[in-house]
This record gives sequence, structure tokens and C-alpha cells, in this order.
Amino acid sequence: MNWDQIYSHAKEWVNDAGARIRLSFDETLNIQTKSNANDLVTNMDKEIEQFFISKIRAVYPDHKILGEEGFGDTLESLDGVVWMIDPIDGTMNFIHQQRNFAISLGIYENGIGKIGLIYDVVHDELYHAKKGNGAYLNQKNLVPLKDTLVKESIIALNATWVMENHRIDHNLMIPLVKDSRGTRSYGSAALEMVFVATRRVDAYLSMRLSPWDVAAGAVIIEELGGVVTNLRGEKLNFLAQDSLFTANHGLHQSILKDYLKEGRW
Repeated sequence: MNWDQIYSHAKEWVNDAGARIRLSFDETLNIQTKSNANDLVTNMDKEIEQFFISKIRAVYPDHKILGEEGFGDTLESLDGVVWMIDPIDGTMNFIHQQRNFAISLGIYENGIGKIGLIYDVVHDELYHAKKGNGAYLNQKNLVPLKDTLVKESIIALNATWVMENHRIDHNLMIPLVKDSRGTRSYGSAALEMVFVATRRVDAYLSMRLSPWDVAAGAVIIEELGGVVTNLRGEKLNFLAQDSLFTANHGLHQSILKDYLKEGRW
């Protein structure tokens, strides 16, 4: 497998897709809903996913594709090479703000992350990594993550999870929020993961994400020595929705043990 060639193609296609999105800013979007009134999809989400699929099918016809908008394959395993695509992660931000969204592209072989690319289209920031080759922001090498204490950390966490909800006991979240230096929420899992990678935040927790939301970010963070699991500390399931907990190693262990109670909820 020529991973350097795949890496080069992936970066080229992500940049081309970003240019297409920027050109759409002055257009009127066709906005639809999916599972509920706040689960939005636009014509650009669909067009960008189809753009990636056409490129992948033409050059790598034996590769599989898992995409948010459903134009890829239906997978029962991660055997072979699988491209996991979120054409616009943070669609609500894209619609309302025209910022705080990203293209997310993870490439896996037999369930192992090989390449991760997250492109902040508005700021022209491409976060990328190839397994064993370091992680980068554009051409700048990102430094490995350092351990931090909860009291020194900014935690990326949606306020929904600090209120009563049906996914996690919010009483576990309240002490974490109180003890941390601060919390942030950006509305894009891909961006929140690269903010962990760049130490703009120290940890990110979410209760339900899909494989295409986290596949690219997992490669980038793990390349920097960070930890990516679900909230029980278990390996992520890239064939189903799962919770997400990512942080530097020391903070991950501390939050898991002292706040999430090592999955005893």
C-alpha cells in the first residue's frame, strides 16, 4: 500500500473541497432536516461527500467509504482500507455562522487509523497526520501533548451534559466543570479534537458521535501521544455511534478515575 500517495491525494482533495465550500458562501443553501429539526444538512454537505467519493472511486476502486450523508458503502466490518468522511462537520455553524466547521477525513486499514485530515476551511488550517510520521498544522510540526491537572485545564464540553439528560448522570459532570479552569463548546467535534491536539483545550467529551466525526481526529491526537476512548475508557467502535473522551494521557486518567468513575455509570 502506497500510503504516501494516498496521503498526497487526500490532502489535495481536501483542499479542493474547501475551495468549493468557500465559493458557496454567497449562494443560497438548500437546507433540509434529518433526524430532528436541529439535525441539518445542506446541498453542500451532499455535494462535497459526492466529490470525495468520485475521486476515491476513480483512483482507489477497491477502497471502502463510510460517509455521513450515506452516499458511501454499508459496512459490516473495517476490513481493508476505509475512508471515513464528514464533508462538513458543524453544519449548523456552517449555516448560521459560516465559520466553526471543518472537513474531516480519516483513512483506516483493518480498523487501524493510518491518515487523518481536518480542514478548517475558513481559516485555511489543515491539521493532518500519517501514522508514525507526526502531526502537523499546515507545514508546522505539532508538538507532543503534555500532561495537565484538571484545575489547570480547559474542557470542551457541551452544556447539555451538565443538565439532566438521558445519556449520562449530569451529577458526574458538575464537579468536573467546577474543578476545571473553564469549559468551551464549539459545535464541531472535528475542531474540538484538533483543539486538543494543539492544546487550545485540554480535553473533549461528548456523549454521542459517529465514526466520521472522530476518525480523523483520533489519528492526529494519538500521533501526539494523546488518548482517544469512549467515556468508559474503552476503545472506540468505528462501526457505530459511541461516546468520546480525548485528552492528554495524565488528564485522561485523572478524569476517568476521579470524575467518570472508570465507567461505573
